[in-house]
Amino acid sequence: MGQEHITTALANALKSGAISHAYLFTGPRGVGKTSIARILAHEVNGLAYDENATHLDIIEIDAASNRRIDEIRSLREKVHNAPTSAKYKVYIIDEVHMLTKEAFNALLKTLEEPPAHAIFILATTEAHKLPETIVSRTQRYTFKPVELPKAVTHLQHIAKEEGIDISEDALELLARHGGGSFRDSISLLDQVSNVGGRIELSDVQRMLGIAPEEAIRTIIQTLQSGTPAELIDTLRELHEQGFQAPQLAKQLTQALRVGLLSQTLTLEHSVTSTLMQRLLAVPASHDPAALLEILLLEQVLARAEPTAPAPQPPKPAAPAKKSEKKEDPPAETPVPKPEVPAPPDPPEPQVPVKPDATNAMLDENTWQQTLQAIKQKHNTLYGIARMAAPIFNDGELTLSFSFPFHQKRLNDSKNKKILSDTIAELTGISVVINCIVDKANRQTTPAPAASEPEPPKAEVPASPAPLEAISNIFGSAEVLE
Repeated sequence: MGQEHITTALANALKSGAISHAYLFTGPRGVGKTSIARILAHEVNGLAYDENATHLDIIEIDAASNRRIDEIRSLREKVHNAPTSAKYKVYIIDEVHMLTKEAFNALLKTLEEPPAHAIFILATTEAHKLPETIVSRTQRYTFKPVELPKAVTHLQHIAKEEGIDISEDALELLARHGGGSFRDSISLLDQVSNVGGRIELSDVQRMLGIAPEEAIRTIIQTLQSGTPAELIDTLRELHEQGFQAPQLAKQLTQALRVGLLSQTLTLEHSVTSTLMQRLLAVPASHDPAALLEILLLEQVLARAEPTAPAPQPPKPAAPAKKSEKKEDPPAETPVPKPEVPAPPDPPEPQVPVKPDATNAMLDENTWQQTLQAIKQKHNTLYGIARMAAPIFNDGELTLSFSFPFHQKRLNDSKNKKILSDTIAELTGISVVINCIVDKANRQTTPAPAASEPEPPKAEVPASPAPLEAISNIFGSAEVLE
């Protein structure tokens, strides 16, 4: 039933004698894979099918319980034995995806070189777990879920044969709850038949734990216009009546889908789709009832939040902002330069500076601007450059240091390039940088003469021993605030 695209193809293959040595039946559970495998095994041997009878040449193997390599090796040894009475020896391996990797490798060898009298029929609900080497050596037939009308028709036929008095609405609910599986639908029909008497839709709903449609509509209405208290009361009543959260989540998802398609919901489409997605996690939750309540409360609270008075009166206060902007210029105009520790007093320039246009632009102010620009991006380089005494002369910048350590660091080509590029950005003039050591500019720590003024703050008394040790390592050292 419902697999005509497969039964027709197999019937035509039998008529023409085009029988394959291996078949693969894939599809959802309860749609007839194993049944058709058994029927096919009888048909290729010209035997009348009887589901209650067994035949020595039709061997069924459950891969879930015979999944190890030892079972497949035993099969390989026996497959070469000729059939006892039938034309073909047919092996039906159900749930073949359960085999181990080693078992698949052993089975692959048999499928590559099968005996002429052997036929394999593999059945599985999870074809994606099969190795491609196995799939490529079989004829694959994909089963589909049974359509709802065909499932209802089949259930009606069974109910009539079994003498079960049941309404068509109840049969439709059973078929829908079976999810396209004949086996599940028939099992539910067998279960509900124990109710006795006339079986109505309400009887099936109670048996399956399905909440009435009115209760689902009430929940959706609460999501659209109700309060948190109303939602909690509705869920509590349904729980007391025995309706479980996983089933409620499933029904709500279906109802929201219908409302979304019919455009009868006042909820935003994005909100509805997000809620539907999150409801799918309820059945697998550790506490489905609590998760369902939280998800639905979030929607009610999110809808209610915009109705609360929002602080939006700042718009009339726009003139005040304008007045503040008028007062801003006076506050912003005096932009104080960031305090930069003054470098040691440079010695008097010993190289005469020519009074040309280039030197007019390259002066002490330019050097201070250069130091500030470097400080923003290259703080380490700034700490060294600030120790230099700049001397500008004909497009050249001579940096005089008191200590060889500073001169060596700044004389590095990378550091010199950063300095020259910064000066070029500020003045538009390309300069050549030279770094020299002038020990005459070195500051000393001894106390000044009585006639000299008090030394600046930079002269911080320090123990000479650490200074001498540092000087021995780096060439010279000084104490800075």
